Amino acid sequence: MSDDRHDIEILRRMVEQYVELASDPIQEERRNLWQAHYSLKRVRPPIICRFGMWNNWCRLLWQDANMQCRDPFFRSMEQALNVLLFHGYAGDDYILEPWINMQAVHRISWGQAWGVDRDVVHPEQLDGAYKPMPFIHEWADAKKLVAPKHEIDEEATARNLDRLHGAIGDLIEINVDRRPILAGPGGDLSGTLGLLRGIDQMMRDMYDSPEELHNLVRFMRDGVLANQQQAEDAGDYTMTSGENQAMCYADELERPKANSGPRKRSQLWGFGAAQEFTLVSPKMTEEFIFQYQRTILQNYALVSYGCCEDLTRKIDMVRQLKNVRCIAVSPVANLRKCAEQIGTDYCMSWRPNPADMVATDWNEERVRTIISEGLEITREQYVHISLKDVETVGGELERYPRWVKIVRELAEKA
Repeated sequence: MSDDRHDIEILRRMVEQYVELASDPIQEERRNLWQAHYSLKRVRPPIICRFGMWNNWCRLLWQDANMQCRDPFFRSMEQALNVLLFHGYAGDDYILEPWINMQAVHRISWGQAWGVDRDVVHPEQLDGAYKPMPFIHEWADAKKLVAPKHEIDEEATARNLDRLHGAIGDLIEINVDRRPILAGPGGDLSGTLGLLRGIDQMMRDMYDSPEELHNLVRFMRDGVLANQQQAEDAGDYTMTSGENQAMCYADELERPKANSGPRKRSQLWGFGAAQEFTLVSPKMTEEFIFQYQRTILQNYALVSYGCCEDLTRKIDMVRQLKNVRCIAVSPVANLRKCAEQIGTDYCMSWRPNPADMVATDWNEERVRTIISEGLEITREQYVHISLKDVETVGGELERYPRWVKIVRELAEKA
């Protein structure tokens, strides 16, 4: 038996399982739930678990050595299907759509997006943390940066699509994701700035070299705008190109659809965050990053803002985004103060501390207490509950469905 035949049989079995889950009527209920929620209508708070190969427990569980597929391309699809099937196991309100995504091949990877290779010190063990090494040591180094063009390797993309079609194309539609590398988190400026300059040095620059810092962020903003405009002009934004760290639904927008054909950013969800500025004052956050992000995000129909940073004192800043629809409330934020400021003008993405939920030990009473208190605080808001940044479940994967069951029970009562 050839390696391809071996891999194809594995993928086909997994896709058959996924198609069954994606065909369940509950998926349409979830679409209606998220659409109503993001349209500021009163519904039961949606629940979503966010995880992927960027999380430690996923990397350990679905590492290459644990996969059955031998070919690297098919193995990556096996890993992606494992992530999707686990949502079916967890039972959260993640929508399992009737297609699977295949990433187009870009001529420039995200790690080389600005003309330089990311210098990273990798850990010796799989579950360790890596350390990024800044590229811009002197301001003259910034002149070496090159804004990335949106260029897709059409031949490589076609080869991959042909292989995948031959393997599973008769079972499920394959959506080619052609969004630019500087879309979503890749285009928020803040993360790239932290990697290129270093967070501690960046904060010193605000006092010591403000003009040079402005020039750098201005250059990056223009690069992101150009990269996204090139993708839009090429017809590479589609109805699956949106990003909001949950489900991209709302009454104002078309529903996501595989291979929809070209769309504009003004028809999609956009996402922005400034995690690297969490310890920076609201005034300086607005001066050195948010004013530039606003220029990028204003091109989208709706925007979800915030990730892991504390926005408690920055809600007024975020309100300047006329198209913002959802604001994140991270574990380090003050939930009550955020709820008071957000009111019913926007949706809230409440992210309870994963250490309190599933990542240390399993304590149902603690989960019930924290979620009940949070739902009481946000009872007037349009809130969804997002369990994210889970790096370990102590080897007990069943904590996910147990957590979802408890939180859904409490949300329905609320």
